[in-house]
Amino acid sequence: MFMEERQHQIIEALKQTGKITVAEIAETYDISVESARRDLTHLERQGLCKRTHGGAILPQQVSVRPPVDRDFAAMPVYDNYREIARAAASMIRKNDCIYLTGGSFGHIMTSFLPTDISYTLVVNSVDIAKALRPFTNVEVYLAGGKMRPSGSLVDSLATEFVSRMHFDLCFITGGGLTASFGLSNGTDETAAFQRAVIRNSRRKCLLLTGSKIGVDSFIKVCEAAEFDALITDWDCLDEQRTALEDAGIRVTVVEAPQ
Repeated sequence: MFMEERQHQIIEALKQTGKITVAEIAETYDISVESARRDLTHLERQGLCKRTHGGAILPQQVSVRPPVDRDFAAMPVYDNYREIARAAASMIRKNDCIYLTGGSFGHIMTSFLPTDISYTLVVNSVDIAKALRPFTNVEVYLAGGKMRPSGSLVDSLATEFVSRMHFDLCFITGGGLTASFGLSNGTDETAAFQRAVIRNSRRKCLLLTGSKIGVDSFIKVCEAAEFDALITDWDCLDEQRTALEDAGIRVTVVEAPQ
């Protein structure tokens, strides 16, 4: 089989499943792991896939829509999200004032938040605020404004709310992160809200899966160098990690559970 034909079949398999591993390619086409990696590198340069640590996924379209309704109670919690959330929660210290992202990571972190120390959480998600009601050791502030179908609040009223606060630590997520373009997200409202939080935070931590690193979303939030730390997973490519570390970010890659 010619290399071009093999690469065409790899893309067709990607379109069907959304992801493929180097090991699968090597076994299917009886080629070396190095050859399989070269195929994926070639396809990535053409914009046909995005490399991950163990293979590739389909490239994401630029997101220009706000998140739709989130059913946190029914949401599957994948290993990479769980381990990133666990590592993030371990950063919380006694008497901290913290902004907790209104995205999926914020909800997952409620399972790992410290219960033996006092601290303050500011959230912009009605669902996460509800999940925090049983925490007797935490003071909770909920940003006000117009609620999206997703349960989050990021309009001008919510942005004004967080603009009047100062945070010891903020946990931020987004649609994509690259060393060149920085953190990006799907809507200008979200980007403006996040800028206000970041501007008023002493320590700034990004929570992103490896699949979102090396990706640019629609609206730029800020430069990558604005952040002190990034917590990501084992799918973050070494070259992406190196570029972000060169920008001054401390990158933590969580380990897959055994």
